[in-house]
Amino acid sequence: VAVALIFAIQRCDPMPFYLFDEIDAALDPQYRTAVAAMVRAQADAGTQFITTTFRPELVKVAGCIQGVQHSHKVSTVREVTLDEALNFVGDAMIGTSQ
Repeated sequence: VAVALIFAIQRCDPMPFYLFDEIDAALDPQYRTAVAAMVRAQADAGTQFITTTFRPELVKVAGCIQGVQHSHKVSTVREVTLDEALNFVGDAMIGTSQ
């Protein structure tokens, strides 16, 4: 419901930038695909999105994918390929229900 409200507000009073933290985590695959399509459509219209996710649907529609790695109390960020991201997401989903 909260995601639907945000997208409804976006249509009435658009903002140039959104930051979402795992908005797709509790959704079934068909709804994750629908949210990903809505994010992609809004991004194509000029809105910028930063999202965190461990699901492949949002990863597949991303224009740029950043990976964050933590080692020795230091986080580093680098651009990753779609294949790297999908492999990571696949590894993260092992043992979880989809």
